[in-house]
Amino acid sequence: MEISLKYLPGGRAAASGNMMAQSDLDLKETALKEDLKFYFMNPCEKYRARRQIPWKLALQILKILMVTTQLIFFGLSNQLVVSFKEENTVAFKHLFLKGYSGLDEDDYSCSIYTQQDAYDSIFYVINQYKQLKNISLGTLGYEHDGSGLKICKQQYKKGAMLPSNDTLNIDVSTETECIVLKPQELASKNAELKLNSSFFNLEFYRLIQVEISFKLKGIALQTIHARELPDCYAFQNTITFNNRAHSGKIKIYFDSDTDIQECKDWHILGSVLQKNSQYILVFDGFVILSCLASLILCTRSIVLALRLQKRFVNFFLEKYKRHVCHADRLEFINGWYVLVIISDVMTIIGSILKMEIKAKNLTSYDVCSILLGTSTLFVWVGVIRYLGYFQTYNVLILTMQASLPKVLRFCCCAGMIYLGYTFCGWIVLGPYHEKFEDLNTVAECLFSLVNGDDMFATFAQIQQKSTLVWLFSRLYLYSFISLFIYMILSLFIALITDSYDTIKKYQQSGFPVTDLHEFLKDCGNVCYRKEQASMPSICCCRRRQSDDNLILIN
Repeated sequence: MEISLKYLPGGRAAASGNMMAQSDLDLKETALKEDLKFYFMNPCEKYRARRQIPWKLALQILKILMVTTQLIFFGLSNQLVVSFKEENTVAFKHLFLKGYSGLDEDDYSCSIYTQQDAYDSIFYVINQYKQLKNISLGTLGYEHDGSGLKICKQQYKKGAMLPSNDTLNIDVSTETECIVLKPQELASKNAELKLNSSFFNLEFYRLIQVEISFKLKGIALQTIHARELPDCYAFQNTITFNNRAHSGKIKIYFDSDTDIQECKDWHILGSVLQKNSQYILVFDGFVILSCLASLILCTRSIVLALRLQKRFVNFFLEKYKRHVCHADRLEFINGWYVLVIISDVMTIIGSILKMEIKAKNLTSYDVCSILLGTSTLFVWVGVIRYLGYFQTYNVLILTMQASLPKVLRFCCCAGMIYLGYTFCGWIVLGPYHEKFEDLNTVAECLFSLVNGDDMFATFAQIQQKSTLVWLFSRLYLYSFISLFIYMILSLFIALITDSYDTIKKYQQSGFPVTDLHEFLKDCGNVCYRKEQASMPSICCCRRRQSDDNLILIN
């Protein structure tokens, strides 16, 4: 009895400590459940629970309007740039290619078949370059850095060739000779001496190619009508007479590399253009600020979510003595916020480039268009997140999430068959069909066949020069179309349909319950239940109470 009395106060102290620890654990659990419940609420529920204004939602709506408007303005400006480049390229082909019909024959512009045509075409380029200012309709001029018309011929070294006797004696090493004709020289009498030199005596049996390159300057005035400052262009043109095959046909390639430069000295009467540029620069500045605010808010939300995840993992380990599964951990990583952050970063960089382009300090139109276009795509895709709060629209998101892993595995297997058909078609049908000339074209042709495009044209364009290849082409095309359209494509659709049916069943009977769902189920309707006051119209997206236990939407 004495022993019992001796140890009784200590026992009471231990019991009291256990009760305090249990009470503290219960308080931590209640607070954690409230924070988790609030985190997985939609913006309208958060407003009803704590009167927290959905700043991110309002900012995303504003950002969608601003980013889309910015993209439209830049797109209209970029169209002027691209159209000016393309129209000048077409004009150059008509100016410098003799007999150009207006349509390229294949991947080359035109072709010649006689020696006289080759000489005429080369001297035609020289003569047109000489008379450029008198014949051109555009705002073109010569380069002032001393460069002119550069003509280079590449050929095999000396040798002999007698096809009638099947005799060939040639050195396969090549040599290149070049000559430069400046605009001032072409206008003088000394030009005839250069044009009659031995350089232009071509030995076609060892000639590989003749390359003519020249640089021209131009100014785009059409941007003035769009209330923008004009750009100055530098066109590096190259005309190549390709005789590598020595087949009796010389292919003529025309390539124009365009570089946009800042006009060094310009004076435009009227201040409308400058005011318009200033307004657009101010608007771009507001876009950057809105994206920066969105970036900060979304980053803050991800950081808070990771802290909440850490609290939940530690509490679960402390109370239940086991680790949280990987799927529950991913519930805290909001993929939509990551998408918004990527979109904001791209918009900020693209807007800075756009401002520099508008100020004529940079000319990176392509890079800017890729950044702004992709960011706008992500912004509009991010709208699906808010549509996901409606159960009807949420089916699309859940179906995509459920079917994506199976679709990716299926595509890997189908891709092996697709690559096999691609290589086979290229090596067998490439010499006889223009749609199978290279691997990229073959892949595009087969993809169009899977979608049911150009089927008859693909069958009909096979050249019947080889009966064996023609028969093989029929077997090849029939087997590919039958396999991919009737089997692989049907299975692909079946995978998505199966995922959709699974989601519909889950919505009717309930989704699989994870540890996180089970943990929040006890919270039920206790957390944040207040009298419903008059809500703004934006809170019409209230979900049914029965939907709260279906799934945590991220």
